[in-house]
Amino acid sequence: MNNNIKAILLTLSASFFAVLMEVFIRAAQYDSNVFTIGFLRFFFGLLIIFPYLVKNNFKTYKTKNLKFYIIRGFFNIPVMIFGFSALVYIPLEQFKAMNFLSPIIVVFLSFLIFREKIYQYRILALIIGFLGTLIIIRPGYVEFNIGTIMVLISLIFWSFIIILSKYVSKDDSPITMVLYQYTLMTFFSLPLAIYFWEMPSFISMIYVFIGAISGTILHLSLGLAYKYADLSVTQPIWFTGLIFGSSFGYLVFNEIPDLWTWIGGIVVFSSVLIITYNERNKEKKNKNNIISSIN
Repeated sequence: MNNNIKAILLTLSASFFAVLMEVFIRAAQYDSNVFTIGFLRFFFGLLIIFPYLVKNNFKTYKTKNLKFYIIRGFFNIPVMIFGFSALVYIPLEQFKAMNFLSPIIVVFLSFLIFREKIYQYRILALIIGFLGTLIIIRPGYVEFNIGTIMVLISLIFWSFIIILSKYVSKDDSPITMVLYQYTLMTFFSLPLAIYFWEMPSFISMIYVFIGAISGTILHLSLGLAYKYADLSVTQPIWFTGLIFGSSFGYLVFNEIPDLWTWIGGIVVFSSVLIITYNERNKEKKNKNNIISSIN
């Protein structure tokens, strides 16, 4: 099995377990609040990988990027609060469709933070992504509810996290990145959980634990996939999240699939493909220029 096939299968796994995590986290919030459930999700995640830490004599904590992990941890708090809360307010397929905006926001933030050049195809992709978002939320026709606003806020912070994660991934393994996320989020979310504590039922605790397992598989699969292949290979696979989200939304929560959400999701995702395809071509061109200059 070649590396591209491995990356595709790992990304497919990540896409599925991302939706599975969201299903169980949403179900767990029916008798508790987002602060309690969010803390338990990361605490349980830390417990799941703890045996590996002991076996490895805690060497997984070794990193030279601690300050970046701390910043990422602070950004993860609003992602957790707004992202998990949004699951209760909007259909799961709409939640997944709006998440396709993240790569577009990353491009915009890269321009603001790193002063990267904005090429014409990036501007086109941003415009298409914005139009796709308007199709999904349909302001003026569909109520612009609190869940939609929560998703947008969550995506902005998540895009910062992606940039930080890409930076530290050159030095650290996927398990180290997951470990710091779980450790810092457990400690950062603990004060909020104590203040707003609502004791979940036993079944909700089971839901959160399954959600933590799913989230761990998600992050490890994604980290490995990026090591096997370029984004141009893995990015299109994320569209399956809309399929999984729509299926689980219908089977578990009795949510009728919305045609306009699918249309908007496809439009947003097309903008992601435009960026991925052109970035890949630009990278190949730069490599060829370097080789030519050496020769």
